[in-house]
Amino acid sequence: MSGACGGRPHLDAASVGALLRPLHALADTQPQRPALHFRGRTIGYAKLWSRIERVAAHLLADWGVGRGDRVATLCLNHDLQLALLFACARLGAIFVPLNYRLAVPELAAIAAHAGVRAIFHDDAHADVAAAVARASEGAVADEGAGAIAGEVAGQVAGQVAGEVASAVVRAVADEAGAAGRRSAVRHAHIDRLIDSPAPPEPIDAPIGPMPDDTPLLLVYTSGTTGQPKGALHTQAALLANARASWWAHEMRDTDHVLSTLPMFHVGGLCIQTVPALLLGAQVTLHERFTPDAWLEALAQARPTLSLMVPATLRAVLEHPGWADADLGVLRGVMAGSSTIPRAYIDAFHARGVPLGQVYGATETGPVSIVLRLHEAMARPGYAGWPQPEAQVRLLGRDGKEVADGEVGEICIRASNLMQGYWREPFHPGFVDGWFRSGDLAHRDADGCIEVVGRSKDMIISGGENIYPAEIENALVALPGVAECAVVGLPDPRWGEVPVAVIVPAPGADRAALATERLRETLAARIARFKLPREVVLLDALPRSALGKVLKPQLRATLEVARGASDGSGGSCASAGSGGSGASGGSAAGVGSVGSGGGGRGGMN
Repeated sequence: MSGACGGRPHLDAASVGALLRPLHALADTQPQRPALHFRGRTIGYAKLWSRIERVAAHLLADWGVGRGDRVATLCLNHDLQLALLFACARLGAIFVPLNYRLAVPELAAIAAHAGVRAIFHDDAHADVAAAVARASEGAVADEGAGAIAGEVAGQVAGQVAGEVASAVVRAVADEAGAAGRRSAVRHAHIDRLIDSPAPPEPIDAPIGPMPDDTPLLLVYTSGTTGQPKGALHTQAALLANARASWWAHEMRDTDHVLSTLPMFHVGGLCIQTVPALLLGAQVTLHERFTPDAWLEALAQARPTLSLMVPATLRAVLEHPGWADADLGVLRGVMAGSSTIPRAYIDAFHARGVPLGQVYGATETGPVSIVLRLHEAMARPGYAGWPQPEAQVRLLGRDGKEVADGEVGEICIRASNLMQGYWREPFHPGFVDGWFRSGDLAHRDADGCIEVVGRSKDMIISGGENIYPAEIENALVALPGVAECAVVGLPDPRWGEVPVAVIVPAPGADRAALATERLRETLAARIARFKLPREVVLLDALPRSALGKVLKPQLRATLEVARGASDGSGGSCASAGSGGSGASGGSAAGVGSVGSGGGGRGGMN
């Protein structure tokens, strides 16, 4: 192992799995090529590889980390997170990025469930990391070695072929022999990984060959519909996801990615950032997103690609610097996470910047369905086509594929799919290698897919299926609407009716939004039976730590407010958003806009 930063790599190539071979080759053949820009520093590919080796050596010598051990981070985006991810790949360990927006009890539950051995944190999260370590101390030993190895091996054996199952058995074999002595969860500042001198011993000997199906990444879902679940990804899956990303972006080694989304999620980590590094491209990494820094980076770093979500798109579009920003360097922007309002898409297209879309989930790598940049302006609002190594089925309630144009649940099987849920054997959402997303979509005759909403969010009103995303897209295009969400509430006549929750834009006429005029405007855009039966104004929508609207919580709040008003359609009182990591708002003197007449059945 090379201990000096920037040194040329010398190692046993057999101990480097397929995921790391591109990085090793770049460090060997193009040592000075820029890889990462972070906090004003530039890290070349040789220096990046040296950091990976150095971190791996510290994990092995100072922390006793070996195959199958789980190592976590709790920090804002940091260049050492990437070095740690790749160092885990060197050792056969498993990287667990923790969501810093969660509360201590939530983090402790995840750390205990994952059996985390060490947590590396930044300055801002030192106290939280210490509290999480204390709260989860003893959890690994308490679970017992047999339970850990048995649950994981049984889970994977029940879902995938024997060779893959054996990889997980290998990954937890060390855990079975050492769980009894690993009762303490250690924590340290992430800079400790490189602050002290690297151990002089080479790390190749104790590692041995690294199978491609070795587990590497354990990411927990946001838990908007229940307890978070750990999605376990292998080294081979991350490499397959990189191939999908290269195809999705038509990425080349001359690209420069501006990475601002949190790397505790597969979106920020795996859609552009890791694939770009494996290709030899450059990455400018920000600790967190701010519209000021994003726009400033366009002028200074001159990136060609960036990834955004609806909230960051909105922040940039509302920034006073948007109108004069030089966007000419961008080949395009990719977006995902949730439905992208058409107004946001149109705003970027009007400036000549294609806004593509990436559909996926924590469980899927996540690159699964893509509207590529050269297709973005012709099919705005669509999710796109499956990536080359993915199979996508749209299944009806009978479990059979639906015809083109009909709505079905998205089910995915792909090379970048997770290996399974951590310690959740035979989960019904992942069977025979197929992941059931819970998302609803239809497919055009040319294979292009449009997502229409979540199956759990679909509203059945008078026998008609209503997809909230369709109403939301129409609402957000109206003047005075900053954000919106549509949920179904019980109705004695129709079973359910759609209710629109709107966050007014600054300076909007709030009273005008809660009137029959809103319905009249929408009637020109969507069918009458889809018109919201009520309109509620809030200062903010309740959101998860990943920015997704918490519709179950929103629905419950509205039901409480409705009960408080005795169903009279009067002013609604908010029950508040509650919950750590979520944002919410209070109702603002809101009433029902009335039924607006009309029936179901043969309505137009």
